[in-house]
Amino acid sequence: YGRSLKAYRAEVIKGIHLYGELHRFIPALASWMGVRIAEVPVNHRPRLHGQSKYGLSRTLRVILDLMTVGFLLNYAARPMQLFGGIGLLVFLGGFGIAVYLSFLKLVYHESIGGRPLLLLGILLVVVGVQLAIMGLLGEIIIRTYHESQGKSIYAIRSVETTAPSSSPLIGERRGGHPLREGSD
Repeated sequence: YGRSLKAYRAEVIKGIHLYGELHRFIPALASWMGVRIAEVPVNHRPRLHGQSKYGLSRTLRVILDLMTVGFLLNYAARPMQLFGGIGLLVFLGGFGIAVYLSFLKLVYHESIGGRPLLLLGILLVVVGVQLAIMGLLGEIIIRTYHESQGKSIYAIRSVETTAPSSSPLIGERRGGHPLREGSD
């Protein structure tokens, strides 16, 4: 991944959309598409002129780009799994705090109005709901994008067909009657 000498097939590169400095991660993006990657030994010669411009400031940008690629590879097609999962955990934490404070109020008759824990519980519930809604909006945006562009979420290398079998056709009941919309 660290070397700059690479060769790709045209259909692979056409399927990868780059922005910013994500060119560093083309091998990772290509492997996500299911491309087989091979290594070929190359004779690397030492630098004859100048110095490397790869310093600490550039390392920070690479780390941030790596986080972006990690998100894109793992959650770009399913944002609800990330935002919904985090939102559910945050919501449950806030709900747990609210149940605890309600128990203190109802059983021990303690005053809970001036406690910072009450505000934290309310905040966690609200943030949890917002994260879940953000995940839903992300799902809607992803589906709208893919459907409007006519793009598939998955990259398909090839389609193989098999000989017809003796099993019933898809969409037929065991009795041979085709399924209609609304039937079970």
